[in-house]
Amino acid sequence: MLPPQQNADFVCAMEDVLEVYQRPYDSRRPLVCFDEQSKQLICEIRPVVPALRGRPERIDYEYERNGTANLFMVFEPLAGRRWVKVTDRRTAIDFAVVVRETIDSYPDAEVIVWVMDNLNTHKMASLYEAPSPEEARRLIDLLEVHYTPKHGSWLNMAETELSVLTKQCLNRRLADKPTLIRETTAREAYRNNARRRVNWQFTTANARIKLKRLYPSIQVG
Repeated sequence: MLPPQQNADFVCAMEDVLEVYQRPYDSRRPLVCFDEQSKQLICEIRPVVPALRGRPERIDYEYERNGTANLFMVFEPLAGRRWVKVTDRRTAIDFAVVVRETIDSYPDAEVIVWVMDNLNTHKMASLYEAPSPEEARRLIDLLEVHYTPKHGSWLNMAETELSVLTKQCLNRRLADKPTLIRETTAREAYRNNARRRVNWQFTTANARIKLKRLYPSIQVG
């Protein structure tokens, strides 16, 4: 979804992210895109009737809700590496834990170039929730954060990866958290082994042509 009219805040954040996406791969400064989504857990009330020749699988329309889970997606698009962490909630502490675990998985990196959206917990202040101010400062010093603009979630490559995960794995009934973890882990391993990357093509030059209606300066000129 795009803003309906000229929006300097949007184009400023958009161009910032697009410039980051034009950087070449650098193992000392890996690009990591971060996003999250919830998953409704659903139990079958009646057994699923398996498919037979000439007859599709049959699933009863009735079901039982079994709560929700949260999925954090950490995606390094240039390396074809992703990590999905399933949690019960999406609090500031959960966010801080994922950030710490991600940073610690890159022990040789000088800094992590981190792209994410503006969700209320997605801020550096959340890192002070746990475990100490010294640790929070360490994490912040290892991050170079770039925010996608509001109404610009399509600029986050982690959202693209979540969309793939949904289509290939999550668009069916999953009964509980262990099942969700098992399924997402298997899909994560498959795509990592295949080194599935994103070949990002949309550039700042493209944006200034195709989205020129959002640029106040272009309109004035």
